Amino acid sequence: MSPSKTPLYATALWICCSCFAQAQSPASNEPTNAKEAAAKKAAADQKLDQDYLDLVAKLPPSEQAWEGALQANLGSFYLPHHKRDKVSKRSNAWDYVADDPALPKILLIGDSVSRGYTLATRSELKGKANVHRAPENCGPTANGIKKIDVWLGDTKWDVIHFNFGIHDRATPIADYTARLEQLVERLKKTGAILIWASTTPIPDDAAKNQSNQSIIERNQAAVNLMEKHQVLTNDLYSAISPRLPELQNPNDVHFTAAGYDFLGKTVAQSIANILKSGGR
Repeated sequence: MSPSKTPLYATALWICCSCFAQAQSPASNEPTNAKEAAAKKAAADQKLDQDYLDLVAKLPPSEQAWEGALQANLGSFYLPHHKRDKVSKRSNAWDYVADDPALPKILLIGDSVSRGYTLATRSELKGKANVHRAPENCGPTANGIKKIDVWLGDTKWDVIHFNFGIHDRATPIADYTARLEQLVERLKKTGAILIWASTTPIPDDAAKNQSNQSIIERNQAAVNLMEKHQVLTNDLYSAISPRLPELQNPNDVHFTAAGYDFLGKTVAQSIANILKSGGR
Protein backbone atom coordinates (compact mmCIF):
# COMPACT_ATOMS: atom_id res chain seq x y z
CA MET A 1 0.00 0.00 0.00
CA SER A 2 1.40 3.42 -0.89
CA PRO A 3 1.67 6.06 1.82
CA SER A 4 -0.82 8.27 0.00
CA LYS A 5 -3.59 5.70 0.59
CA THR A 6 -2.91 5.00 4.27
CA PRO A 7 -4.18 6.89 7.30
CA LEU A 8 -2.10 9.87 8.45
CA TYR A 9 -0.48 8.02 11.39
CA ALA A 10 0.51 5.15 9.07
CA THR A 11 2.07 7.57 6.62
CA ALA A 12 4.12 9.16 9.40
CA LEU A 13 5.19 5.73 10.64
CA TRP A 14 6.27 4.68 7.12
CA ILE A 15 8.36 7.85 6.73
CA CYS A 16 9.97 7.42 10.17
CA CYS A 17 10.90 3.80 9.51
CA SER A 18 12.37 4.71 6.12
CA CYS A 19 14.48 7.49 7.63
CA PHE A 20 15.64 5.22 10.46
CA ALA A 21 16.67 2.51 8.00
CA GLN A 22 18.62 5.02 5.94
CA ALA A 23 20.32 6.39 9.05
CA GLN A 24 21.31 2.89 10.17
CA SER A 25 22.71 1.89 6.78
CA PRO A 26 26.28 3.16 6.26
CA ALA A 27 26.94 5.21 3.17
CA SER A 28 28.53 3.12 0.44
CA ASN A 29 31.74 5.11 0.61
CA GLU A 30 32.07 4.99 4.41
CA PRO A 31 34.16 2.30 6.14
CA THR A 32 32.20 -0.19 8.25
CA ASN A 33 35.04 -1.15 10.61
CA ALA A 34 38.56 -0.23 11.65
CA LYS A 35 40.16 -2.64 9.20
CA GLU A 36 38.26 -1.18 6.27
CA ALA A 37 39.03 2.37 7.44
CA ALA A 38 42.74 1.54 7.61
CA ALA A 39 42.62 0.05 4.13
CA LYS A 40 40.90 3.14 2.73
CA LYS A 41 43.46 5.41 4.39
CA ALA A 42 46.34 3.34 3.04
CA ALA A 43 44.87 3.52 -0.46
CA ALA A 44 44.40 7.29 -0.17
CA ASP A 45 47.96 7.72 1.10
CA GLN A 46 49.31 5.58 -1.73
CA LYS A 47 47.42 7.67 -4.29
CA LEU A 48 48.70 10.90 -2.74
CA ASP A 49 52.28 9.60 -2.84
CA GLN A 50 51.94 8.59 -6.48
CA ASP A 51 50.27 11.86 -7.52
CA TYR A 52 53.04 13.77 -5.75
CA LEU A 53 55.82 11.70 -7.35
CA ASP A 54 54.23 12.13 -10.78
CA LEU A 55 54.11 15.89 -10.24
CA VAL A 56 57.71 16.09 -8.99
CA ALA A 57 58.95 14.05 -11.97
CA LYS A 58 57.75 16.82 -14.29
CA LEU A 59 59.51 19.64 -12.40
CA PRO A 60 62.79 21.27 -13.49
CA PRO A 61 65.94 19.83 -11.83
CA SER A 62 66.30 22.68 -9.32
CA GLU A 63 62.72 22.21 -8.10
CA GLN A 64 63.17 18.44 -7.96
CA ALA A 65 66.24 18.97 -5.79
CA TRP A 66 64.24 21.17 -3.41
CA GLU A 67 61.45 18.61 -3.17
CA GLY A 68 64.13 15.99 -2.44
CA ALA A 69 65.37 18.11 0.46
CA LEU A 70 61.83 18.38 1.80
CA GLN A 71 61.30 14.63 1.50
CA ALA A 72 64.48 14.05 3.49
CA ASN A 73 63.76 16.59 6.22
CA LEU A 74 60.09 17.42 6.70
CA GLY A 75 59.27 14.24 8.60
CA SER A 76 56.13 12.17 8.96
CA PHE A 77 53.92 15.05 10.15
CA TYR A 78 54.73 17.89 7.76
CA LEU A 79 55.61 15.95 4.61
CA PRO A 80 52.09 14.56 3.98
CA HIS A 81 50.68 18.06 4.47
CA HIS A 82 53.18 19.42 1.97
CA LYS A 83 52.33 16.68 -0.53
CA ARG A 84 48.61 17.49 -0.31
CA ASP A 85 49.30 21.18 -0.79
CA LYS A 86 51.59 20.49 -3.74
CA VAL A 87 49.12 18.16 -5.46
CA SER A 88 46.26 20.61 -4.80
CA LYS A 89 48.37 23.56 -6.03
CA ARG A 90 48.11 25.34 -2.66
CA SER A 91 50.98 27.54 -1.48
CA ASN A 92 52.76 26.81 1.77
CA ALA A 93 55.89 27.90 3.61
CA TRP A 94 57.97 25.33 1.73
CA ASP A 95 57.17 26.49 -1.78
CA TYR A 96 60.15 26.45 -4.11
CA VAL A 97 61.55 29.97 -4.45
CA ALA A 98 62.85 30.96 -7.88
CA ASP A 99 65.43 33.61 -7.06
CA ASP A 100 65.58 36.98 -8.74
CA PRO A 101 69.38 37.39 -9.02
CA ALA A 102 69.02 41.15 -8.55
CA LEU A 103 67.50 40.73 -5.08
CA PRO A 104 69.08 39.71 -1.73
CA LYS A 105 68.59 36.17 -0.45
CA ILE A 106 66.94 35.72 2.92
CA LEU A 107 66.80 32.53 5.01
CA LEU A 108 64.24 31.99 7.77
CA ILE A 109 65.15 29.41 10.42
CA GLY A 110 62.67 28.46 13.14
CA ASP A 111 59.92 26.17 14.36
CA SER A 112 56.21 25.98 13.49
CA VAL A 113 55.63 29.61 14.50
CA SER A 114 58.29 30.61 11.97
CA ARG A 115 56.62 28.35 9.42
CA GLY A 116 53.34 30.13 10.15
CA TYR A 117 54.66 33.58 9.31
CA THR A 118 56.79 32.58 6.30
CA LEU A 119 54.16 33.22 3.62
CA ALA A 120 53.27 36.61 5.07
CA THR A 121 56.94 37.58 5.24
CA ARG A 122 57.45 36.44 1.65
CA SER A 123 54.43 38.42 0.51
CA GLU A 124 55.56 41.59 2.30
CA LEU A 125 59.04 41.37 0.75
CA LYS A 126 57.88 40.48 -2.76
CA GLY A 127 60.00 42.40 -5.26
CA LYS A 128 62.45 43.33 -2.48
CA ALA A 129 64.03 40.01 -1.46
CA ASN A 130 64.05 36.28 -2.18
CA VAL A 131 62.64 34.74 1.02
CA HIS A 132 63.51 31.09 1.66
CA ARG A 133 63.03 28.95 4.75
CA ALA A 134 64.83 25.90 6.12
CA PRO A 135 63.36 22.64 4.78
CA GLU A 136 61.79 21.54 8.06
CA ASN A 137 60.32 22.53 11.40
CA CYS A 138 63.71 23.34 12.92
CA GLY A 139 62.70 22.46 16.47
CA PRO A 140 65.18 22.77 19.37
CA THR A 141 68.80 23.92 19.43
CA ALA A 142 69.92 20.28 19.64
CA ASN A 143 68.37 19.67 16.23
CA GLY A 144 69.93 22.88 14.96
CA ILE A 145 73.40 21.61 15.87
CA LYS A 146 72.75 18.47 13.82
CA LYS A 147 71.08 20.08 10.82
CA ILE A 148 72.42 23.61 10.43
CA ASP A 149 74.68 22.73 7.48
CA VAL A 150 71.73 21.12 5.68
CA TRP A 151 69.63 24.24 6.19
CA LEU A 152 72.36 26.58 5.01
CA GLY A 153 73.19 24.50 1.94
CA ASP A 154 75.63 26.07 -0.48
CA THR A 155 73.71 29.34 -0.92
CA LYS A 156 75.33 32.69 -0.19
CA TRP A 157 72.78 34.23 2.17
CA ASP A 158 72.49 37.98 2.63
CA VAL A 159 70.30 37.84 5.76
CA ILE A 160 69.49 34.96 8.12
CA HIS A 161 66.54 35.50 10.48
CA PHE A 162 66.51 32.75 13.11
CA ASN A 163 64.89 31.54 16.33
CA PHE A 164 65.06 28.62 18.75
CA GLY A 165 63.02 28.68 21.94
CA ILE A 166 59.64 27.02 22.26
CA HIS A 167 61.10 23.55 21.73
CA ASP A 168 63.82 24.42 24.26
CA ARG A 169 61.45 25.53 27.02
CA ALA A 170 62.49 22.54 29.15
CA THR A 171 66.16 22.63 28.14
CA PRO A 172 68.36 23.80 31.02
CA ILE A 173 69.35 27.43 30.47
CA ALA A 174 73.07 26.60 30.46
CA ASP A 175 72.60 23.95 27.75
CA TYR A 176 70.29 26.17 25.72
CA THR A 177 72.76 29.06 25.84
CA ALA A 178 75.74 26.88 24.95
CA ARG A 179 73.98 25.33 21.95
CA LEU A 180 72.61 28.66 20.79
CA GLU A 181 76.10 30.17 20.95
CA GLN A 182 77.44 27.29 18.88
CA LEU A 183 74.77 28.01 16.28
CA VAL A 184 75.48 31.74 16.28
CA GLU A 185 79.17 31.08 15.72
CA ARG A 186 78.34 28.80 12.78
CA LEU A 187 75.93 31.33 11.29
CA LYS A 188 78.46 34.14 11.57
CA LYS A 189 80.80 32.15 9.33
CA THR A 190 78.31 32.54 6.46
CA GLY A 191 79.00 36.27 6.28
CA ALA A 192 75.25 36.95 6.32
CA ILE A 193 73.62 39.65 8.40
CA LEU A 194 72.08 37.82 11.35
CA ILE A 195 68.76 38.74 12.97
CA TRP A 196 67.72 36.87 16.11
CA ALA A 197 63.95 36.67 16.69
CA SER A 198 62.89 36.51 20.32
CA THR A 199 60.58 33.60 21.07
CA THR A 200 56.86 34.39 21.12
CA PRO A 201 54.81 33.90 24.32
CA ILE A 202 53.27 30.58 25.29
CA PRO A 203 50.28 29.99 27.60
CA ASP A 204 50.81 28.69 31.11
CA ASP A 205 49.66 25.07 31.29
CA ALA A 206 50.36 23.08 34.43
CA ALA A 207 49.13 19.85 32.82
CA LYS A 208 51.84 20.17 30.18
CA ASN A 209 54.42 21.43 32.69
CA GLN A 210 54.59 24.56 30.57
CA SER A 211 55.00 28.19 31.61
CA ASN A 212 55.61 31.45 29.83
CA GLN A 213 58.28 32.21 32.42
CA SER A 214 60.47 29.62 30.69
CA ILE A 215 60.25 31.69 27.50
CA ILE A 216 61.03 34.94 29.30
CA GLU A 217 64.13 33.35 30.84
CA ARG A 218 65.38 31.94 27.54
CA ASN A 219 64.70 35.18 25.73
CA GLN A 220 66.83 37.01 28.27
CA ALA A 221 69.64 34.46 27.92
CA ALA A 222 69.42 34.82 24.13
CA VAL A 223 69.46 38.62 24.24
CA ASN A 224 72.59 38.57 26.40
CA LEU A 225 74.22 36.20 23.94
CA MET A 226 73.23 38.28 20.90
CA GLU A 227 74.65 41.41 22.52
CA LYS A 228 77.90 39.54 23.13
CA HIS A 229 78.10 38.55 19.46
CA GLN A 230 76.69 41.86 18.15
CA VAL A 231 73.71 40.15 16.53
CA LEU A 232 70.58 42.21 15.92
CA THR A 233 67.36 41.24 17.72
CA ASN A 234 63.84 41.33 16.31
CA ASP A 235 61.73 41.36 19.47
CA LEU A 236 58.68 39.39 18.36
CA TYR A 237 57.82 38.63 21.99
CA SER A 238 57.26 42.29 22.85
CA ALA A 239 55.62 43.04 19.51
CA ILE A 240 52.82 40.52 19.82
CA SER A 241 52.37 40.33 23.63
CA PRO A 242 49.82 43.19 23.85
CA ARG A 243 47.65 41.50 21.23
CA LEU A 244 47.69 37.88 22.42
CA PRO A 245 43.94 37.69 23.23
CA GLU A 246 43.25 38.79 19.67
CA LEU A 247 45.99 36.98 17.73
CA GLN A 248 46.93 33.77 19.56
CA ASN A 249 44.87 30.59 19.51
CA PRO A 250 43.34 29.81 22.93
CA ASN A 251 45.56 27.60 25.10
CA ASP A 252 48.02 27.18 22.23
CA VAL A 253 51.53 28.35 21.36
CA HIS A 254 50.37 28.96 17.79
CA PHE A 255 48.57 31.92 16.27
CA THR A 256 45.53 32.73 14.17
CA ALA A 257 45.86 33.65 10.51
CA ALA A 258 45.73 37.31 11.56
CA GLY A 259 48.46 36.60 14.13
CA TYR A 260 50.77 35.08 11.54
CA ASP A 261 50.06 37.96 9.20
CA PHE A 262 51.06 40.38 11.97
CA LEU A 263 54.23 38.43 12.74
CA GLY A 264 55.09 38.14 9.05
CA LYS A 265 54.80 41.89 8.59
CA THR A 266 56.94 42.46 11.68
CA VAL A 267 59.61 40.06 10.42
CA ALA A 268 59.52 41.59 6.94
CA GLN A 269 59.92 45.08 8.38
CA SER A 270 62.95 44.05 10.43
CA ILE A 271 64.57 42.55 7.33
CA ALA A 272 63.65 45.53 5.13
CA ASN A 273 65.11 47.92 7.69
CA ILE A 274 68.42 46.10 7.84
CA LEU A 275 68.65 45.85 4.07
CA LYS A 276 67.97 49.58 3.79
CA SER A 277 70.62 50.41 6.37
CA GLY A 278 73.20 48.18 4.74
CA GLY A 279 73.53 45.97 7.80
CA ARG A 280 74.10 48.67 10.38
